[in-house]
Amino acid sequence: MAADHTRDPCPIVIINDFGGAFSMGVIGGTLWHGIKGFRNSPSGERRLGAISAIKSRAPVVGGNFGSWGGVFSIFDCAIKGIRRKEDPFNAIFAGFCTGGALALRGGFRSARNSAITCGCLLAVFEGVGMVIQRVLTPQPPPPPVQV
Repeated sequence: MAADHTRDPCPIVIINDFGGAFSMGVIGGTLWHGIKGFRNSPSGERRLGAISAIKSRAPVVGGNFGSWGGVFSIFDCAIKGIRRKEDPFNAIFAGFCTGGALALRGGFRSARNSAITCGCLLAVFEGVGMVIQRVLTPQPPPPPVQV
């Protein structure tokens, strides 16, 4: 795989990924907790319950997504710098390291399990991405037959 030269250099990518992941988390948290707050409120106060749930929980979800995305980006840039390659294994290793680093406060067992889970999850993402790319890439026409 060729290097992606359309992306910014690593220090800028890290900040960009923090912001992008935070934004995705806030948007997703707004939808999730808005619906949840609406459903769990009494019938006369559903709108107020949804707004209250959004105000209290959406920023937390955004912060969690932002921290995961930022730490992943830090590890991804570090691994790219160490390996001097740009391939799917960088994302898998970065996911492994991110899962372990974010769960480290829970102890070794928790960090190990989270690292393995995140590494496997990123391996599935990368594998599905490669399959989709292979399926959607147009096949070159066969060479003409000369008789």
